[in-house]
Amino acid sequence: MNTHRTSLTLSILAAIFHTVIVTLGNAAPAADKPTSKPKPKFQYKSEGIEVPAATADEPKVKTFGPDTIRAARKYLDNGAHNWVREKSCIACHSTGTYMVDRSVLTPLLGKPSEEVLADFIDNIPTPEAKSDISTISSVWRSSGLASWDKHVTGKLSDNTARSLQRTMTTLEPEGFFKTYKEVEIPYITTHFQLTVQGARAVVAAPGWLANLKDTDTLERIGRMKKFLREHEPVNDYELALKLQLATLMPELVPPAQRDAAKAMLWRLQQPDGGWSTRRMSPVMKWHEAVDADTIAMLAGEPDAASPASDAYMTAFAIVNLRESGVLASDPRIQKGVTWLKQNQRVSGRWWMKSLYKDTYHYITYISTVQALRALALCGEVPKITGDTL
Repeated sequence: MNTHRTSLTLSILAAIFHTVIVTLGNAAPAADKPTSKPKPKFQYKSEGIEVPAATADEPKVKTFGPDTIRAARKYLDNGAHNWVREKSCIACHSTGTYMVDRSVLTPLLGKPSEEVLADFIDNIPTPEAKSDISTISSVWRSSGLASWDKHVTGKLSDNTARSLQRTMTTLEPEGFFKTYKEVEIPYITTHFQLTVQGARAVVAAPGWLANLKDTDTLERIGRMKKFLREHEPVNDYELALKLQLATLMPELVPPAQRDAAKAMLWRLQQPDGGWSTRRMSPVMKWHEAVDADTIAMLAGEPDAASPASDAYMTAFAIVNLRESGVLASDPRIQKGVTWLKQNQRVSGRWWMKSLYKDTYHYITYISTVQALRALALCGEVPKITGDTL
C-alpha cells in the first residue's frame, strides 16, 4: 500500500468532514450565499500585453525547440511587466521568481528586464523608514536583487547590500522569516521554505556575506542558520527543500539527510517520468491553515486519489537533483526531461492548475521559469539570440 497516498486521502477526508460540520453549523440562508466570480479572460493584461488565461485545454507544442523557448521567454517578460505596471507589490509568483530564476538564465536567454529591476530597487525602504514592506516581499526583493548581481552584472550593488540588511531585520527571534498562513501552494507555504529563500539571497549576493562586518546582521544570520540546520521537515516537500539548502549552505545539511531527500524524490517519480506536487504533502501540512474552498477544490480533482505529474514539481525535482550532483544523462532525469519537453503549451507556458485558487493559476508562471531552469541544467536550452527586450 502507498502510505503517502493513504495519508493524503485521509487528510483530505478529515479536513472536508471538519469543514462541512463547521459550515453547516454557521450556514447562512441560501439567498445570502455569494455567487462564484467569473473566471478571468486574461492571466496578464496591460497596455500592449494580453496574455490569455491559463487553461488545461491549451494545445501542447508539436516540437520543443528555439521557437518555443522564445515564446516562454516572452511569456515571462509579459507577466513580469504586467505585474510591475498594474500591481503595487513584489509577488513571489511573478516578479519575484522572474528576478530570482530568470536572472539565472541570462547566459542563455539574454538579460532580464531593467524595468523589473528598477521596481525592485524602488521597493527598498529609505534609511528613515521604520519598517520594511511585508517579510515575504522583502525576502523576494533581496533574493531577486542578489540573483541579478550574481548572474547579470557579476558584482554586488549598493542597492542589494542595502536591501539585504533591511531584510535581515524582519527575521523572527526564532530564526525564521514568517510567511502568511495561506499562499500559493507550494510556494512559500511554510516559514522554512521562505527562510530557505532568504538563505538563497544571502548566498547569491557576490561577496556580501564574506565581507559583512555589522555584528547585528551577523547575529541574525547565525540565528537563521541555526533554524535551518535544526528544522525537521514537516512533509516531503520540505525534505526536497533540504536538498536545495544543501546546495546553498552545505554545512547545514548532513549527508544522511541529503541522501534521504534524493531517495524520496526518486521514489516519488511517476511512471511517465514526472513528479506531482500534490503527492509531496498531506493537504493540511502545506500551511498553518488551509481554506475550506482549497480543501474542497483539491478533494474534487478527478485524480485526487492518485495525482498526476505536473510541471512545477517535475522541474523542481530535476533542478534539485541536478544541483546535488546527479548527471543529466541519468535515465531517470532524462525521463523527466522528456515529460517537460512534451508538456509545454503553444503560448510558451507550462500549464499547471493552481492548488490554491482556481482563477489566475499563477503557478503556471512559476512552473514555466522552473521548467526552463531544469531543461537548461540538462543542456536542453540553446543560447537564444534576437527578439530581446
